[in-house]
Amino acid sequence: MHYIDEHRNEFGVEPICREMQVAPSTYYAAKEREVNPSARALRDAVMMPILLALWVANYKVYGAHKLWKAALRAGHDIGRDQVARLMRELSIRVGDEESQGVYHPS
Repeated sequence: MHYIDEHRNEFGVEPICREMQVAPSTYYAAKEREVNPSARALRDAVMMPILLALWVANYKVYGAHKLWKAALRAGHDIGRDQVARLMRELSIRVGDEESQGVYHPS
């Protein structure tokens, strides 16, 4: 997309897209998303800090299912799969060895 933006005045969008074997509608849709994010992107931006706060409040040991239940209890309308996807996006891992109290003798 960056290449097309730089050279669109010289060659035009359609000829560049044809050479790149990309539909011009793909380019225009990507440009539109830069200006107007999708409803999903907007909702994700709202829910990520909420899920992170819930995860921290629960000692960083909740997985997707329990975090989803906690979000529902807190009054947030969110799906379980959406919670799992946002956890991956936030790089939230279910408790590592330190938080689970795993003992490794020296």
